[in-house]
Amino acid sequence: MILLTGATGYVGGRLLRRFEAEGRALRCLVRRPEQFRGHAVATTELCAGDATDRASVARALAGVETAYYLVHSMGAPEDFEVRDRLAASIFAEEAARAGVRRIVYLGGLGDSQAELSAHLRSRHEVGRLLAESV
Repeated sequence: MILLTGATGYVGGRLLRRFEAEGRALRCLVRRPEQFRGHAVATTELCAGDATDRASVARALAGVETAYYLVHSMGAPEDFEVRDRLAASIFAEEAARAGVRRIVYLGGLGDSQAELSAHLRSRHEVGRLLAESV
């Protein structure tokens, strides 16, 4: 089973179509499944939740072998770095608990030692948190 987060985004939407076309066993973690239902085929399982809600992340990761983590919090009303860190930490911990074998993450570009924007620093931190979990 594959878990896809961020299925409503640009990259996630394209992965969704690809996985569905290939007939993969797929679950999507989405905040509002009732609004998303028309975007996925009937065989795609929708799991209501948010990456900062431990219980919904745990439910979404149950039985998953590979998880695609395409979550970011730049549009969040509060400090996006704090929210990114919280979501990544919860996801990493629950993925380890669920026995997820692989997390695929598309992070920010740039040398992590260079002067980076807050956004790119946060992307690097999320990548590190996820990498440490599996």
